[in-house]
Amino acid sequence: MSALNDLHNAEGARLDSFRKGRGRGSGNGKTAGKGQKGQGAHAHTKKNGFEGGQTPIARRLPKFGVRKTHTGVKTVYAVVNLDKLNAFKDGTVVNAALLIEKGVIKNELGGVKVLGKGELTKKLTVEAKAFSASAKAAIEGKGGVAKVIE
Repeated sequence: MSALNDLHNAEGARLDSFRKGRGRGSGNGKTAGKGQKGQGAHAHTKKNGFEGGQTPIARRLPKFGVRKTHTGVKTVYAVVNLDKLNAFKDGTVVNAALLIEKGVIKNELGGVKVLGKGELTKKLTVEAKAFSASAKAAIEGKGGVAKVIE
């Protein structure tokens, strides 16, 4: 074990003992290595990301990812088209749990929305968070029930 008087810095370590602007005797007083006048000599004259007048990188690059609008967060539905509902037997109560079980949708997300693409051939009771007008008309046209759940 070494004594305190034997301690020394590791090989190649940088010593951070140089303090700018601490008087003439320090060798870097007065202007502290910034020269006389100009943009670099004055405090707080360059904003973060300033690139000497050219367009900053934050404005040059395209924006990616989810960006919320001022209207709030949009509800994302798990979408099911009418032709997918033909996989069920007549009189079946179709809900999110049954759709996941049959592999029609992977997960419920913000709820299930039924859209009117395709043709429905069965009489079903469909429970979903939302229906398009054409889907609701098609379900009820076959004698089924389009039930909106909250």
